[in-house]
Amino acid sequence: MILLVDAGNTRIKWRLLADDAVQAVLDEGALGHDGIDTIGRLRERHRGPLRVVGSNVAGTAVAKRITAALGVDAVEWLRPAPQACGVRNLYDHPEQLGADRWAALIGARHTHAQASLVVTAGTATTVDLLSADGDFLGGLILPGVDLMQQSLARGTAQLPLADGRYVPQPRRTVDAIRSGCLHAQAGAIERMFRQIAAEPGALCLLGGGAADSFAALLDIPLRRIDNLVLCGLAVVAGLHSANA
Repeated sequence: MILLVDAGNTRIKWRLLADDAVQAVLDEGALGHDGIDTIGRLRERHRGPLRVVGSNVAGTAVAKRITAALGVDAVEWLRPAPQACGVRNLYDHPEQLGADRWAALIGARHTHAQASLVVTAGTATTVDLLSADGDFLGGLILPGVDLMQQSLARGTAQLPLADGRYVPQPRRTVDAIRSGCLHAQAGAIERMFRQIAAEPGALCLLGGGAADSFAALLDIPLRRIDNLVLCGLAVVAGLHSANA
């Protein structure tokens, strides 16, 4: 069996695959950092040798807790590289790219053979350009929807942290905050997509827990897909081959 682990800033997502020709999904789920210890219950439900391949942006302490909870000798944590699985990393310093972004780009390359804008909307929103040739051209990191709202509440005396809703012409403060944060996400994504819009088959691949909050606002070719990080880790683990 092969366990794929996406250790994010607030949640741990995982997928257990059969290590055979079928590569069936045996189990999958997500949990908060406070529930990491419970991931070890997988070993009770699924007996047998276990290989673990993961992406971690949550720090070394979380990585150690995951390894200990699973009772394995080591986890194969993905490290960004200049090139892997059909993707070329054009970051000025390739090793400084987040492992989750690297895995998502590899997943995107396997999922869509043409140019793509790879967007993951979570605690932060990442917006990355991937050429049809598999070159990672660069990308954005911006606060996620909830983080934007929280920053307004912390940094101002008059703007509350309250539930608002999206409306085209907000006439309540809470709606103005919510609508503004959603427009900021959609606007950044659409501006980045312009750089590949003329490419044949160009597509935005959108995933992450906050994606549904602004997906309907996007006026670009779009495909909702979860979880590109786990898809990329499957490619890295050798369960799929990249499109390159």
